[in-house]
Amino acid sequence: MASHNHKIHTQFLANKIAKLVRQRMSQEKVVFLSEIRQVLSQKKQSKILVVEDDDSLRLGLKRIFEEEGYSVTVVSDGTQIPYAIQENSFDLILLDIGLPWINGFELAVFIKEHPGLKNVPIVFLSGRDQETDVKQAFLSGADDFIKKPFDIEKMKKTVSTLIELKKEEK
Repeated sequence: MASHNHKIHTQFLANKIAKLVRQRMSQEKVVFLSEIRQVLSQKKQSKILVVEDDDSLRLGLKRIFEEEGYSVTVVSDGTQIPYAIQENSFDLILLDIGLPWINGFELAVFIKEHPGLKNVPIVFLSGRDQETDVKQAFLSGADDFIKKPFDIEKMKKTVSTLIELKKEEK
């Protein structure tokens, strides 16, 4: 008999919980799939150019930001930038400092002189973090400086914030 009463009380508890959950769920805002698609398509419109000579890092950054919904173009050095910008406009550039042929500082100056790129935020990536390197990065036109190895979540937040700020300026 005690087992029967236990089952009744358990069922009563389950019903109370289910009723309260249904009540609270009914008060939640319904998000339609079309709204989710719209948000994702707006984010996908944001394009990032990654200039990084390390193959694994370059491809890793591409994968990370594509998973976040961005369109990502990758190049391994500065000589490929003109081809990339002929095909796309960009909302942000991730730029390594230690590149072959022409370093990131020099590239940033050239990028900021280009009429179609001068307002595109540049985030420097570097294993170097001497005060002189950081200062040179900002003098070259950087909007931020991220030291390698970096915290991926912080980097995603930095990129997202800079892209949103750029959109608000328009």
